[in-house]
Amino acid sequence: MDSRPILFFDSGIGGLSVVKEARVLLPEHPYVYVADDAAFPYGAWEEDALRARLVDLFGRLIDRFSPSLIVIACNTASTLAIADLRAAYPDQPFVGTVPAIKPAAERTRSGLVSVLATPGTVKRQYTRDLISAYASKCHVRLVGSENLAGLAEQYMREGFVDEEMVRAEIAPCFIEQGDRRTDIVVLACTHYPFLVNRMRKMAPWPVDWIDTSEAIARRALTLAQTLPPPNFHETPDIACFTSRMPPANLCRLVMGFGFRVVEGMVA
Repeated sequence: MDSRPILFFDSGIGGLSVVKEARVLLPEHPYVYVADDAAFPYGAWEEDALRARLVDLFGRLIDRFSPSLIVIACNTASTLAIADLRAAYPDQPFVGTVPAIKPAAERTRSGLVSVLATPGTVKRQYTRDLISAYASKCHVRLVGSENLAGLAEQYMREGFVDEEMVRAEIAPCFIEQGDRRTDIVVLACTHYPFLVNRMRKMAPWPVDWIDTSEAIARRALTLAQTLPPPNFHETPDIACFTSRMPPANLCRLVMGFGFRVVEGMVA
């Protein structure tokens, strides 16, 4: 029996969208959720500095929690640093999160696809390589949102978001070419699914919003099936934040996803 947890990591609370799906497929495993909220938002960081931070932070997380599997539930961290993390910790299995460009290219009818992401994911060569490999016959618009992840955090904490701000952030995703319109928007940030109902409401026309959370959970399931079976009698799942202790409303939110918030477990 294996008592080591699956560790879910994000810059904030967006990764809870992946946890929600993972609990359906992997209900018996112990979980740890780590939010690097002291560094949020990642889009404000220089790439080399953020890469160095992530490699160092994951070393401490691996030492502290000895995870059986790490799910990086963050597009920015995955597209920037997953190769460095795998090189630094070759014995540690990782599941990354990348924009769902391949399924979008397979499903689009108009050939007009938008990828809604953070500025960091948009500018990453990794993202452009995915487009070249899987969507070369489509017109793919990359839309880097400065504010949407923060709006999602606000919505999850407070239950309110300025819908006109959401409209402004998603507006560049919608383009028309002759009689063709954008018909798919890829949600390339794990924060964004929490706002998808607001996005649908504010969109100028209906589109298919592709959320990668279920696909990430399925990949985690595939790797978890190669691990020893989990111990069913472990302590409650825990969540920790690099800012030490989040505000009370955020603690309540995380508890709603089945975690006990602990303080001071990540420096």
